[in-house]
Parts: sequence; C-alpha cells; structure tokens
Amino acid sequence: MTIEFKNLISQYIHGGYLLRQAVAHMPLEHLLARPIEGKWSTLEVVCHIADFEPVFADRMKRVIALENPQLLGADENLFLKSLSYHQRNISEELALIDLVRSQMARILTGLPDSAWGRVGIHSEKGPVSLHNLLEKAIGHVTHHLPFIDQKKKYLASN
Repeated sequence: MTIEFKNLISQYIHGGYLLRQAVAHMPLEHLLARPIEGKWSTLEVVCHIADFEPVFADRMKRVIALENPQLLGADENLFLKSLSYHQRNISEELALIDLVRSQMARILTGLPDSAWGRVGIHSEKGPVSLHNLLEKAIGHVTHHLPFIDQKKKYLASN
C-alpha cells in the first residue's frame, strides 16, 4: 500500500476523533440549539454525519466487491426531516461513526493498490473511484467542523 493511501486511511480514522473533540463537553441545550437562523443544530449535524457514514461505507464496499456498481444518491434534508435527529443520543451517534470508520479502515488497509482505481456509478454524479469516495468521506467531517465551531462561538458569546 502506498504512503498516500495509508495517509488517507489515517485521516479517515482521525475524522471521528476530530468530531468527538468538537462536541466534547457541550451541554444538551447547546447541542439542540439553533443559534444561527436557517442552520442545523450541532446534534443535527452529528446525526447527519452518522447517517451518512454507513452510506459512504456501503458505496466503498460496493466499489470494492462489485463491477461498476450503482451508487444511490441521498437527500440529506429528507433524512433530517424524517429521522428524529433531536431525539437521538450524541454518544450513540459518535460511537456509530467510530465503529463504521474502524471497520472500513480495516477493509481498506487490506486492499491491493489496484483497488483504489475501481469505480462505481453514482446516480447523480456519474463515475466515482474508491479513492474519490474515501476522500469524500474524509471531507464530509472536515466540511462540517467549522459549522459546529461557529455555533459554539455564537453560544459562548450570548
């Protein structure tokens, strides 16, 4: 396995830690607050990430195991609307993220370098490689961290 892929897998695992650190010691009222109009609460953000971890993992597994598999898109707003985000437990959500990433990292670590170019066909975005899917999963957490930080700063100042 190349250093690049080892580094990507390490970043992938580290994403769960970064998210856990971002929400550490936040009281429930802060997790549920929507201090910025039109933006999700911190708990909603964490639940969104937790809901899409298995989606990313499934896509990667399909690309690894199948020839040019179909990869279905998903509307995050429908998940938010329908999956009771404010009734969910932050510890369970974080544990799910860690568990999915741990399992997936173990799978990825065992792959030959040739597997990284394997492709699936996303229903909305077209062809996507395993390499790209892993980068997207890594970026998903890092994309949301600034929003959590913004909410924390707003709540601390008010």
